[in-house]
Amino acid sequence: MDADNIVPFEAPTPPRSSAIPMKNDLVEQAAEIVADPLVLINLVSKRVAQLNQGRSPLIEALPSMGFADIALTEIIEGKIKLVEGSNS
Repeated sequence: MDADNIVPFEAPTPPRSSAIPMKNDLVEQAAEIVADPLVLINLVSKRVAQLNQGRSPLIEALPSMGFADIALTEIIEGKIKLVEGSNS
């Protein structure tokens, strides 16, 4: 194999996420309020979507908090609640 035929290849670096990971303690605290993990995920996801669309946080958000942390804290503080039978 000639050196002219070798093409250097660098493994692609994984894309960096701009999202800040959720804090484990917040997940655990919120799980005490919303016991079903799938329901908790859906509730947080819907709230994160609202925050992404420009809705204001219902708590005093710190700069280090991601939208998921804000949503979890809102659940913990009782600012947002699951309404049984709601499809929206």
